[in-house]
Amino acid sequence: MKNFHLPLPEQTYAHLKAEAERMHVPATTLAREAVEGWLRQQFRKARQDAIASYAAEMAGTLLDLDADLESVAIEHLMKGGKAAR
Repeated sequence: MKNFHLPLPEQTYAHLKAEAERMHVPATTLAREAVEGWLRQQFRKARQDAIASYAAEMAGTLLDLDADLESVAIEHLMKGGKAAR
């Protein structure tokens, strides 16, 4: 574990401390979880953006989604996405 000094505005610090007291956890735990959550969100967004970029780049090429598969997938989603059993 590494330490990181993070100056916060007074109001942000006060809200963090109050929430930590309310939840009975250290403020550093809340701050760490908030940063980790934001980083996970950024990672997911970057991955989603990369997939969208790749899909746009491959549109109309041999690596594009098969038209028959695409229509079956759309039909499946329009029916509510439930798998037949």
